[in-house]
Amino acid sequence: MRKRILALLLCMASVIAMAGCSSGGENRGDGSGEGSQGTEAAGETLKILSGSENQELEEIINACSEETGVEIEMDYKGSVDIMRELESGAWDYDAVWPASSIWISMGDTEHIVKHAQSVSMTPVVFGIRQSLAEELGFTGRDVYVSDLLSAIEEGKMRFCMTSATQSNSGASAYIGFLYALLGRQEGMTSEDLQQETLQTQVRELLSGVERSSGSSDWLKDLFLEGDYDAMVNYECLVIDANEQLEEEGKEPLQVIYPSDGLTIADSPLGYLDHGESGKEDAFLAVQEYLLSDEAQSAVEATGRRIRANGVSDENKDVFNSDWGIDTERILSPIQMPDADVLREALDLYQTAFKKPSLNVYCLDFSGSMYGEGEQQLKEAMQQILLQEFAARNLLQASEGEVNVVIPFNEEVMQIFYAADDSDAALEELYNEITGYEAGGGTNIYVAAREALEIACSYDLDQYTPAIILMTDGRSLEGMREFEQAYENAGEDVPVFSITFGDADPNQLEDLAGLTGGRVFDGTDNLTEAFRSVKGYN
Repeated sequence: MRKRILALLLCMASVIAMAGCSSGGENRGDGSGEGSQGTEAAGETLKILSGSENQELEEIINACSEETGVEIEMDYKGSVDIMRELESGAWDYDAVWPASSIWISMGDTEHIVKHAQSVSMTPVVFGIRQSLAEELGFTGRDVYVSDLLSAIEEGKMRFCMTSATQSNSGASAYIGFLYALLGRQEGMTSEDLQQETLQTQVRELLSGVERSSGSSDWLKDLFLEGDYDAMVNYECLVIDANEQLEEEGKEPLQVIYPSDGLTIADSPLGYLDHGESGKEDAFLAVQEYLLSDEAQSAVEATGRRIRANGVSDENKDVFNSDWGIDTERILSPIQMPDADVLREALDLYQTAFKKPSLNVYCLDFSGSMYGEGEQQLKEAMQQILLQEFAARNLLQASEGEVNVVIPFNEEVMQIFYAADDSDAALEELYNEITGYEAGGGTNIYVAAREALEIACSYDLDQYTPAIILMTDGRSLEGMREFEQAYENAGEDVPVFSITFGDADPNQLEDLAGLTGGRVFDGTDNLTEAFRSVKGYN
């Protein structure tokens, strides 16, 4: 695929050099002529707040920068983070490029987004192992959300999905589920969300989530490295996954479009109007380039759609029909609800509908954390455990959630359990943390082994578990013992680590690689790192 993209980019460069960048297809671009804007914009820097899925377009973005003379800096964040940035004015950014317009509509309360246009579109689909899709009878016919629910209720399928409150693909799929189970395509109300039958069915459907994630791109990588039945993700990322699976001689995924709950990511690119005319010229030059015929063809070559019906002849081989991809299907998505109903639906997902989280926090209270590091750690846990703060980031405790805290240095210092998922119990847990002072050495593995033992004492079919390890140090020994304990446990319990200070990222990457976890950098903002980790379960 990347060879095809490179060939297209070389072709684009040749055409542009001879004739200048043409405007986009019908209803794309403003027709003002990219060449003059490119000249005026050259030398400007454009910082774009973007969804992680646009990492797949980096070659096209680099070509855009070279042609327009605009230096483009991409900062990839989750959908809720993008919404929060917009709510606060997004002063550090010149443009916004989320996966879906819903995050602009929810976050742009000051109406600073201008010139927003869709760069591409991609439906949110189920990618199911082909042999399983055939066994379930999902090939060669329309598949409805009720069919997927039946497969989950009968124990025939589980799936991976991003968090609906942290990532657009998860949010889109979840809203699609709600509409389908309500039997409609638009007009969802607050009263609808209170229907007992709907709530029961949604809980049952989400009980099939085997692994969660805060990032669509990372979910794809997790799926490729693991042994899972299915994932909910963008069509373009399922295409990318299938290309990698077939290169490795593995079974590809069958693309399933939920007929009564199809949602589409429309990838809007919009300017953030902070009153800088030079930045606006640079934005318009970049946008016009990305909407040009040549750039759109390169975008389509990555598996994204550039129109609601059909794909171009030169890119038809990308949308492999053997994988169940239907390019003749007219993409007719559901209508997203109003912002207040959407927010209520996301709150219900987080607190009442999704499978409960099982969080075991291993917190480094070694001597090197004394002072500022200790204070930052306590402030970060405040944002997670105190529900008035957690609600701001849609990270409230879920119904039935389990929270355990293990403060450690060279040994486990103590183990604290929240009595239940109530606000009072979580506040009491937080108060226990604030009473600790840093001192002693560091051994991350002794805490991680204790956390693993605690997690495996629960019925993990009923929870989405995670060990969340935060450290500023490194350990001389213990990885081999943890690896043996993990293999003996035989459970899928990821370790998500947060680095701080002089923590050794290699040791933490080894833990992530073994357990299907991820390492987050908390050096600049420990609180933001904790929020990011919490979005993964």
